[in-house]
Amino acid sequence: MYISLIEDALVSTIFAGSDEQKFLEASMAYVSGKPILSDEEFDELKMRLKMEGSEIVVEGPRCSLRSRKVYSDLSVDYLKMFLLNVPATVVALGLFFFLDDLTGFEITYLLELPEPFSFIFTWFAAVPLIVYLAQSLTKVVVNDSLILKGPCPNCGTENVSFFGTILSISSGGTTNTLKCSNCETTLEYNAKTRLITLPEGSQA
Repeated sequence: MYISLIEDALVSTIFAGSDEQKFLEASMAYVSGKPILSDEEFDELKMRLKMEGSEIVVEGPRCSLRSRKVYSDLSVDYLKMFLLNVPATVVALGLFFFLDDLTGFEITYLLELPEPFSFIFTWFAAVPLIVYLAQSLTKVVVNDSLILKGPCPNCGTENVSFFGTILSISSGGTTNTLKCSNCETTLEYNAKTRLITLPEGSQA
């Protein structure tokens, strides 16, 4: 077991970025009783890595002796964030082909030009236009969107929460409260600290 943990740490260190490597070194130094960062510096580094989407700092359900709260880390659900743009992308493609039809298939003609002209038009004109249209259409409906996921501190079931604005209706700022899809425990999501916590008085 210990050999496996050491191997995992070595693999993480090899593929880690500079901040991630610094975090791993600080964690190991703290465990060995020779901290190289203050608590404030460590917390700041950890939060920065969380905001950057680093998986190294994401931990499962645990209890804080200092705050006496049960909590777990949140991470960005990139798949669902991507899927938010799918409907608008379909509409953008439809508009693109409609424009092609209106111009007498001039766009199709440009796409079928000999290389490298076809490549240049496709990747430096057509694709950027479609992406721009998709993003613009998405922002009309959904703005400042952030989808976070994390395990329920009570049962470990992964839950998802949306932060942002839908048709000018805000989801509630940086905090959301919802019930676990499995055990129905009330969960408090915080987009700022990237943590799920159980309300005071809840039993884990």
